[in-house]
This record gives sequence, C-alpha cells and structure tokens, in this order.
Amino acid sequence: MSTHPVTVVAFGGNAMWPSGERGSPAEQIAHAHAACHPLASRIAAGERFVLVHGNGPQVGRELDRGFAARATIDPVPLDVYVAATQGTMGYYLEIALREALRAAGAEARIATLATLVRVDEADPAFQHPDKPIGPFYSETEAARIAHERGARFVEDAGRGHRQVVPSPRPIEVLDLGAISALLDTRHVVIAGGGGGIPVVREASGALRGVEAVVDKDHTAALIATMLRARSLVDLTGVDFVYRDFGKPTQAALRRLTLDEALALHAAGQFPPGSMGPKILAACAFLQAGGGEVLISSMRGLEKALSHELGTRMVPS
Repeated sequence: MSTHPVTVVAFGGNAMWPSGERGSPAEQIAHAHAACHPLASRIAAGERFVLVHGNGPQVGRELDRGFAARATIDPVPLDVYVAATQGTMGYYLEIALREALRAAGAEARIATLATLVRVDEADPAFQHPDKPIGPFYSETEAARIAHERGARFVEDAGRGHRQVVPSPRPIEVLDLGAISALLDTRHVVIAGGGGGIPVVREASGALRGVEAVVDKDHTAALIATMLRARSLVDLTGVDFVYRDFGKPTQAALRRLTLDEALALHAAGQFPPGSMGPKILAACAFLQAGGGEVLISSMRGLEKALSHELGTRMVPS
C-alpha cells in the first residue's frame, strides 16, 4: 500500500479540444499526450494521482450526432452521452499516459473508471440550466438550433454562443471506494470524467440517470476532499487566475487565500461558465481541510506542480 499523498488533477474538456480545432480523435489524443507527459516522472517517483476530465465540447458533439440521426435512431438521454464521453476520453488519456510512462521507463498501472455521481433531483440547477456544452456558434446559428431543438443558448465570455444544460452539484461519488482501493495498489486512476454520470436515488433505493452535466471542477473537489488529497490542480485555458480578466486593468493573481478568493467572487470577478466554478470548487476543497489548489493552463502543468507558474490558493 502506497503512503504517498494524493494529487487530483482536473483537465477541462476544452484542454483536449481547443477552440478552432475539429476535435478529431487524432487531435484529442495529441492533446492527451501533452497533458500526461509532465506527470510521468512524478508517477515514476511514486506520487499518486487521480485524473478528472471535463467533457463540454465532447458531450455537445454527441448531442449534435444524436440530433442529426434522429430520423433513424431513438433519442439518447444526456446521462448516457456523459457515460459515452467518459469511455472515449478516458481511453485517450489512458493510452497517452501509458506511452508517457513507457518512455520514462516506469511501470504503467492505470485504471479508467466509469464513475457515477449522485445529485439531488430538487437541485435548482434543473430549473436554471447554465452549464455550457458543445461548440461555439454565432448568434444567428444559435437561434436557429435553439428553435429546431428546443435548446437554450447563452453568450459565453465573448467567444460565441453555446448551449447550456442543467449542472447540479455532486453530492456523492458512488465509486469512491474503488478509486481509493486502486490508489492503494499504486494505480493512477482516471475517474469522474465529465463530472461523473449524474444519477438520483429514488425512494426505493434504485438509481436513475438524469438529464444533466455535472461540473467537473466540483466533482474533482469532492473526490479530492473525500480522499483527503494533498492538493487539487485545476487546468484551464490560461496560466493564472486574473483580476479584471480581459480588461486593460487585467492582473495575474499568483497567490490567493480562501477569504480573498471568496471576496473576489462575491464582487463578480469570476463569472459562471468560466472561472467561477473553478474558484467555488477550490474554495469548497480548502474549506473542507484541503491543503492547496493550483490553477493554471495545461501547457503550464509541469511548472504549476513546481509552483513556478499558476495561481496558488491556500486556506489563509
């Protein structure tokens, strides 16, 4: 049984499918290789990692495919699409990580785990969808698709319009025991993909999938909290958390205390659908006793792990 502390690393779905690319398997696998390479030497040295990934662009593409094939294929609910992207993206990450470990001369013990996450059916998110998924569209295209599908679209941080779906908070990671057991046997675990497959527990005790996409930042924070992880690393499209992002007064925040982060969030510095969920998830992890959170870009992962790049959030 390994006694090394655990680090949870959360990759955004956009990290494997950046804006401007088609999201082909070859492109996503290439980005998975870039994501996993910095971890190989640390894994070889005995550090323990859980990898959590988002699926915003990928699950949106699955919805597009389903709609295009609606004349010949029965509709598929959103939780099933989340399960599908868990398998596909977990596969990309696992083969990339196996290659990185092979190149480092290290043993590859990796497990990709289909992960169910319990949510509350009464969560207000079901009445107020705000989780952006899928590609960016022009305002005209978004209006046309919204009319065809009965979907809701919003403008997303000046980058275009995206469909939004409910994103309830995760309450319980039902496969946490398996994650912990695999870590104890020196496996790197890929879990909680796409925020986890969202399910609710009925009065009978049975589980039922629901139409939602759980935010991967909150799921990663919950996994890190329950595992008593040393740190949570959240990878996004920028090297730092910024004050006044996108404005002439933009400033990188290299260090944030919990209280500072909460105050800046309350002041509207971190919008929902962008940095907001990452900050709230980081604060939840720190409030529950977590040691630190690192927020940076995927390309900056190696330097972030060495505290040379990125925003470091600490309890006080």
